[in-house]
Amino acid sequence: MATVHKWIGCLLVMGLCACQGDDPPARDSARNNGGPENNGTPENNGAPANNGAPVPELLPFEPAQPVFQRLTAHQYRSALKDVFGEPLPQVTLEPDTNPYLYLTIGAASTTVSEHGVELYADAAFAISDAVFSDRARREALVGCSVVAADDACAEAFLRRISTRLYRRPLTTEELGRWLEVARMAGADDAFAGLSLAVAGLLQSPHFLYRVEVGEPDPADPSRRRYTSYEMASRLSFLLWNTAPDQDLLDAAASGQLQDDASLFAHADRLASDPRGRRAVQDFFAQYLDLGRLQNVDRDPELYPGYTPSLPAAMETELRLLVDDLVFRRDGDIRELFWVQRGFVNSELAAIYELEVPGATPVAFVPVEFPQESPRAGILTLAAFLTMNAHPSETSPTLRGKYVRERILCQEVPAPPDDVDLNLDSDPGQPRTLRERLEQHREDPACIGCHVFLDPPGFLFENYDSVGRYRTHESGYEVDATGELDGIALNDAKELAAALRDDPRVAQCLVRQLYRHANGRLETDNEEITLAQISENFAAGGYRFRELLIALVLSDGFRTAAPETNQ
Repeated sequence: MATVHKWIGCLLVMGLCACQGDDPPARDSARNNGGPENNGTPENNGAPANNGAPVPELLPFEPAQPVFQRLTAHQYRSALKDVFGEPLPQVTLEPDTNPYLYLTIGAASTTVSEHGVELYADAAFAISDAVFSDRARREALVGCSVVAADDACAEAFLRRISTRLYRRPLTTEELGRWLEVARMAGADDAFAGLSLAVAGLLQSPHFLYRVEVGEPDPADPSRRRYTSYEMASRLSFLLWNTAPDQDLLDAAASGQLQDDASLFAHADRLASDPRGRRAVQDFFAQYLDLGRLQNVDRDPELYPGYTPSLPAAMETELRLLVDDLVFRRDGDIRELFWVQRGFVNSELAAIYELEVPGATPVAFVPVEFPQESPRAGILTLAAFLTMNAHPSETSPTLRGKYVRERILCQEVPAPPDDVDLNLDSDPGQPRTLRERLEQHREDPACIGCHVFLDPPGFLFENYDSVGRYRTHESGYEVDATGELDGIALNDAKELAAALRDDPRVAQCLVRQLYRHANGRLETDNEEITLAQISENFAAGGYRFRELLIALVLSDGFRTAAPETNQ
């Protein structure tokens, strides 16, 4: 038995132990996706070096090198639930990271530590033991009567379970090795042998990683196309955030996922499923950085009405808005940035100074903001305003940075290391934050960033650090005038109107989804594909589901560069 455990240990990831025939996919993911190997933060969250300016001439399309994405913690747990059902033991994994906003990029660029590998091993054995220690459950899973760990029933089971876990059929050699594991460990108990084999499968890089390298493209020998099984995996992880179901694997087995019409049909099926709804929410939560609300804290004495449950209500409001636009209305997703609509519970209603019948701490009610209301789009709602503010005052710089990076996909350089970021006012000389920032901008080392960030950020100065509307700060009248790229604006509502006509908003959303879907940044040779997806997005009325389909059908999602010797 010790020999079997050592053999399985050789299948662990990241090259900590090398075994012939089942090596982990090694590739310099950080180089391929253009990002840091692991910064774990959304800072410098990636935009073209041209700061969003139009590319004069688009280069011919060339697919990028594939990256190998490790399953995120959510994908790992969802895949296991789909295969084994529930309940499953709660297991601990190393935390995901999100360089350039997205967990998928972190999954393609971070390295698992030795401790992380041990966590995967512990999880694998815990899950396999939980399933096989329950007689009724293991017999239902295996589906036939096992006499020996290498008989026909065992072989059929290992073929079926490994196809679900690897997201492709095993090769003859791979199947033989796993049958040998089961035989060696199952001399006295066939189910014990299968249990150990399953624990081994759960530690294989072919389960823990999305191994997608493609095959020669018969239509273009200069590139590779993802195989039908790889396309099944890519579709499912994008549209469901979990492994493909049996219907999708069956479609892959028959080669359907190389055909445009079939690919469209399966993508539409996945997008229409409740799991598609959750996957869309996962994307928008990362795109909008809603996770930062979990760290928000405010002093109720400074902000009356603030409670520890308020940040969660703010997040719920944005999630309900996304769900309403994408699934209930199937409408123009750009409305997120200008529509005068929200979903409020009683706490949010108080922040917005609204009387909303039916709203309670747990009941959210849709509201149409009056025309004269200061609310228009998510940039005037409490979630954005709160997570881009300091505990005791607002932050035009953070708010402007969010607009530049997330909504317009513009690059914001990090400040020099030796710059003094202190903006505290002198005692006895109360000044508004705007005045202090303008003084700060007199420093030559600061002006480059602040002249880019602060003018759009000042447009939000009518909202305090929990999103409540205000007209005065420290007894002084608030000046909420600003500008966006030379266009003078009076407040955040005028910014919402400006964003409505700004083509960069939709183009940036396309770019953000493309990065999330591919687990890397785009290359210069993919700009033409992004432009084509944007055209299809516009032609479909800027409906998010149309964007998902346009991306899935694009060459940027379906093809990869030939493998190199690097």
